[in-house]
Amino acid sequence: MKLVKTTYNRRSFLRSSALAGGGMMLGFSWLASCKPTPEQLKSIPKEWFDINGFLKIADNGMVTIMSPNPEIGQNVKTAMPMIVAEELDVDWDDVIVEQAPLNTDIFTRQLAGGSQSIRQGWEGLRMAGATARQMLITAAAAAWQVPANEITTKAGVLSHEGSNKTAGYGEMASAAAGVEIPEEVPLKEATEFTIIGTDRKNVDGPKIVTGQPMFGLDIQEDGMLTAMIVHPPAFGMTYKSMDVESVKAMPGIKDVFPIEVYPEGVEKQWSDGGGIATLVAVVGESTWQCMQAKKALKVEWETTSKLESSADHEEALTRLLNSKPKEAARRDGDVPKAFKNAAKVIERTYSAPFLAHNTMEPMNFYAHVTAEEAKLKGPIQTPEFLEKTLASRLEMPLEKIDIMMTRMGGGFGRRLYGHFGVEAAVISKKMQAPIKLVYTREDDMTQGTYRPSYKVRYKAGLDENGKLIAWHVRGVGTNDDLVFENRFPAGAVDNYLAEKHMLESNVTTGAWRAPRSNFIAGAEQAFIDEVAELAGKDPIEFRLELFDRAINDPVGDPETNDYDPKRYAGVLRLVKEKAGWTGGKNGNSARGVASYYCHNSYVAQVLDLTMEGDTPTIDKVWCAVDCGIVINPLSARNQIEGGIIDGIGHATYSQMTFTDGKPDQENFDTYNLIRNNQAPKEIETFFVENGIDPTGLGEPSLPPVIGALANALYKATGQRYYHQPFISERQVVG
Repeated sequence: MKLVKTTYNRRSFLRSSALAGGGMMLGFSWLASCKPTPEQLKSIPKEWFDINGFLKIADNGMVTIMSPNPEIGQNVKTAMPMIVAEELDVDWDDVIVEQAPLNTDIFTRQLAGGSQSIRQGWEGLRMAGATARQMLITAAAAAWQVPANEITTKAGVLSHEGSNKTAGYGEMASAAAGVEIPEEVPLKEATEFTIIGTDRKNVDGPKIVTGQPMFGLDIQEDGMLTAMIVHPPAFGMTYKSMDVESVKAMPGIKDVFPIEVYPEGVEKQWSDGGGIATLVAVVGESTWQCMQAKKALKVEWETTSKLESSADHEEALTRLLNSKPKEAARRDGDVPKAFKNAAKVIERTYSAPFLAHNTMEPMNFYAHVTAEEAKLKGPIQTPEFLEKTLASRLEMPLEKIDIMMTRMGGGFGRRLYGHFGVEAAVISKKMQAPIKLVYTREDDMTQGTYRPSYKVRYKAGLDENGKLIAWHVRGVGTNDDLVFENRFPAGAVDNYLAEKHMLESNVTTGAWRAPRSNFIAGAEQAFIDEVAELAGKDPIEFRLELFDRAINDPVGDPETNDYDPKRYAGVLRLVKEKAGWTGGKNGNSARGVASYYCHNSYVAQVLDLTMEGDTPTIDKVWCAVDCGIVINPLSARNQIEGGIIDGIGHATYSQMTFTDGKPDQENFDTYNLIRNNQAPKEIETFFVENGIDPTGLGEPSLPPVIGALANALYKATGQRYYHQPFISERQVVG
């Protein structure tokens, strides 16, 4: 049994007995967030729904936890409550969750991003549940006049074997509210878990499949108008003028006007990076009316900077890739000397295009701004930062701004950037009315905030025995650096050099599922396979040799490296065993392997495919994952499978290109996403059971599968794939 001191987060615990009908309420930081909200609200007092950021226990034994973190489809609204319920030792059927509004007085890091919700919430959530359980035990001990250490709990019931007394949590809740918070509380051993590690269905599932209003697009309020935006047609242009008179006379149109979203003096947050400073707003009674007005509206734009085409980006990336940075990101040994003395040297260049996010639910936000307050509601991954920007833009105190989070119909990083919430608020203030801003698919796909375009060059040197003695990586990204200098194979090769550049562009970019890793992992893993082939070694054994070096004789300080080579090698050995790896073929299927570390987790994959003419059919993907303790295996498998399909689809089919600064792709008729029949026929996932605290899960399965796919395609076709999307590559490019 592990004891943890509650004094570590003591300030984050608040006690109150002022609940309707009695009961206990434990407030805790965002770390102790989330709880499921099935429809079976039973006889819960309605007053509970008005309390934000608290664990509540009702006198009938029901438990409610407000969920501070945004739900983006990663299912934290189920997983995080499971952690609290586990340590509280309550029956899962007696647990309810509600989405909390933004409340920076109670919570910290109300954010969905970086696959960090479970990892950063683990200790606080456990402490919240365990502390409540201990206070219930203390209350029962006082009521029964028995030693507290003789009282046990199970499924929301307190028991004392010696006196044969039992009581439900609800019976002791009021008394427990007056108990002092204990200095330390025991936490369960992993072997004692009864909720964590079991399959639990999405608590919002019934609402989703029955179409109940949960998403931003579902919002309907009295007096609400619809707003849409018109942005410059090309990157490098800005608003000049327009003719609005004929459009204003169209049915249902209330007004058309330019809006300066970010005037000079506004204190912008990092989350405002994808916003366009000046737009045109079209406001009307319905979405359809606004769309028709947009089509009829004639806007004049002026060019303010270079209108770049895709060829310009490619040329600029190549120019930087060919130039030596002033300083190396990391340097071990003497790399030039090692290459000079190498028996074999190989060098390859890889590239990837811009990608759109394409969330299933189009961008939208509701806002009602008055002189006294601002009320907003919508799908946002970064509500804290949106609130700060709004306070500056509206010149309104933070306490006058209220942001409610809706469930998101996808995000993948797109909804980290809250400019659409700011736009909604500015339009509402101008109209002096509640409005719902709605983007069309074309608005979003051509607005920007893309996954950056990337280019990377690898060079490796082998000695006469096929041992890796030199490694050089240089990468460049658009508005983003690319290289993770302390990731594998850093620490596993004597002579190592990592360099990186950043290309500045007026094409707006941002985080896209597994930022940077979503490209660099596939390039790295494809290159390692080619190096292994040059060395005459099996690709898995070649990797394991490098991990053994990093374990037994690391280069430099191993603490500098981002990864744990033992865990890294562990997933590779596990997937080798589960896939029955014997080399590059599995019957008629060609096989590719890859492994990667990101978001604090380790993933290794084997991918089998067969070619039907020029078309690859992916037969199966085996996936080994080390993400520590898995809270909800059902949800975890869903995230792993989704990441695999997402990675395969975008690497194979998707790209954004530009002509004179104008996006060439505006909707799904020209932007190719993976189809059902192109997804793997089967995915099998295996989790390492090591009892380590949970780490990231929503993103780590995407990056390596791109390398596994490229390696399998080579085995099937004899052609190496260096440039995404793979479907457009026709020849090997060195």
